[in-house]
Amino acid sequence: MKSWLEYQASKSERLMLKSNMQIVCQNKKAFHDYAVEETIEAGINLLGTEVKSLREGKANLKDSHVIIKDSEAFLLNCHISPYSHGNIMNHEPLRTRKLLLHKKEIERLRGRILQKGFALVPLKIYFKGSYAKVEIGLAKGKKLYEKRDSIKEKEAKRTIERVMKNR
Repeated sequence: MKSWLEYQASKSERLMLKSNMQIVCQNKKAFHDYAVEETIEAGINLLGTEVKSLREGKANLKDSHVIIKDSEAFLLNCHISPYSHGNIMNHEPLRTRKLLLHKKEIERLRGRILQKGFALVPLKIYFKGSYAKVEIGLAKGKKLYEKRDSIKEKEAKRTIERVMKNR
């Protein structure tokens, strides 16, 4: 019979083997509109047809955001398309989904959000093993001139890489 420590070690090894991250969708617009300072991984409370639809890769994070209400975190405006082989019991595409976080994490995030200019933005949805996860970014909104500067930096990096590749 295995001891408790051996069991926990084998459990973590199994999770590490399963931890091949399978990205479903990303919010590329978030990196353009916000300066992301910190990222947090959270679970999502989903229905069965939503999980099947995510496995097909039918999700969109554009214009979605996270709110904290009554010490619970919720994902709003995340579009998960109805499952293609679903029946009349299919899910609503834009429903509010609860995020699974610890109370301490939620309270810490609430304190940071109350500071001026901070927001919680979902960055990507992915599968970690068999669990659906969402990566949330604690972000500060960019001004128009900051957006222009970041575009210039990206173009400069591309030209440098292009020159280095041709040499």
